[in-house]
Amino acid sequence: MKHPLNPFLVLAAALVLPGSGQVANGQPLRGLTFLFFILLLGGYTLKTAGPDVSIIGKLAGGIFVYAMSLFDAYKHARIRTEIWRHRNAGAGQ
Repeated sequence: MKHPLNPFLVLAAALVLPGSGQVANGQPLRGLTFLFFILLLGGYTLKTAGPDVSIIGKLAGGIFVYAMSLFDAYKHARIRTEIWRHRNAGAGQ
């Protein structure tokens, strides 16, 4: 198993482009699913929010899923890195 990407690099990719952190982790379908729900819920809250709601409130559904995708990408990258470290720790002995 090759060395996985640094979790902070995965997080940076996910910050720049939603779903790209999952793609960097080798989970492209998961990234596409997050992107789909960001657009779906962002569009839904945009259409259903009242006229006096701020733009943050109007896009709250998409922003929430975006935040969850950041957490998910970083968490999976950390898990992959720790599994790689654990497996390779015994190889050096």
